[in-house]
Amino acid sequence: MTRKAILFDLDGTLVDTAPDLAAATDYALTRAGRPIIGLDAVRSMVGDGARALLEKGFRASGGMPEPDIFETAFKDFLIYYGRHLADTSRPFPGVATCLAALAEQDYALAVCTNKPEALSRSLLDQLGLTGFFGAIVGGDSLLVRKPDPGHIHGTLDRLGADFSWSAMVGDSANDVNAAKAAGLPCVVVSFGYTRIPPHELGGDRLIDHFADLPEAIAALGG
Repeated sequence: MTRKAILFDLDGTLVDTAPDLAAATDYALTRAGRPIIGLDAVRSMVGDGARALLEKGFRASGGMPEPDIFETAFKDFLIYYGRHLADTSRPFPGVATCLAALAEQDYALAVCTNKPEALSRSLLDQLGLTGFFGAIVGGDSLLVRKPDPGHIHGTLDRLGADFSWSAMVGDSANDVNAAKAAGLPCVVVSFGYTRIPPHELGGDRLIDHFADLPEAIAALGG
């Protein structure tokens, strides 16, 4: 019997990373002479990767700067964030228990995120979650990223097996659209960073807590 696979988004799905991302964004903006934008603003900007996050930060604080200023700020962001990945970032309630239960049921688990792969691995290492995943595929791991379905397919390829069924778990339109384009069902978490109300994203199931995920997966045929 072939295994089943579940792919997870990272920021806003598995881990509440917004406070540390906001600190890094504000640090880079301040170094570039811009005002800070704060946690509430950053929370709605997460999901398209680090570079896109900083671009949104600049647009929210006065517009995009000259390319050389932006590249310097992006380096500042990466250096600062790399040193403060898990200062306040924590898994959402029930994540570890849920992942352990799914692994016990022999699901193959992977992370499919637009966050850079090295930062994703480091964060998961620091939070003690890396061992649950057979693959961690970031936004810079492939030639494409979510919402391109190639990111989904590439993550499944890196898991290294044929799967009889697979699903995506995420918090944003990128997750839902990538899953749909790849032909996978998608479970949406209600507590993430989406700018669109979670119930309007078009996911196949909506959950309020990770304790509800196994039931949602079973209802989808997993």
